[in-house]
Amino acid sequence: MDGGNGQRFAIKFCFKAGLSVTEALVVVQKVYGNEAVNRSNVFRWYSRFRDGKEQVEDGEKSGSPKSTRTEVNIAAVADLVRNDSRIASRMVAESLNIPKTVVLRILKEDLGKRKLCARFVPHSLILEQREDGVTSCQDIIAMADADKIFF
Repeated sequence: MDGGNGQRFAIKFCFKAGLSVTEALVVVQKVYGNEAVNRSNVFRWYSRFRDGKEQVEDGEKSGSPKSTRTEVNIAAVADLVRNDSRIASRMVAESLNIPKTVVLRILKEDLGKRKLCARFVPHSLILEQREDGVTSCQDIIAMADADKIFF
């Protein structure tokens, strides 16, 4: 489809000639047939010319966003995870100033990490905490044994 500058020049010519938008649409459809741009594009270009924009070429586009998934960021994420394997992805994103989704993609696809649910890990407790847990459990068992209604 020749939706490029040729049809835009034709639309601009119709605008300069004083034709209405619908007349310009008919002219473009007659000249280009099935290859003509659609109605909304003709109206959009007419509106641009009416606003004083003479340029026929498309304006600069930002295109796809620049990726923050670079080798430098991958190495930085790997270093942070190596130093603290329990660091949250949110904290990594904040410290490196990159989106959390990019951090998650780096962790999963580049570093081969997977998400594990946080669990209560008894071996990481200090001795006093372990003894408190045992004492609490013994108290609950003693209360259950003393209660006649409890089966």
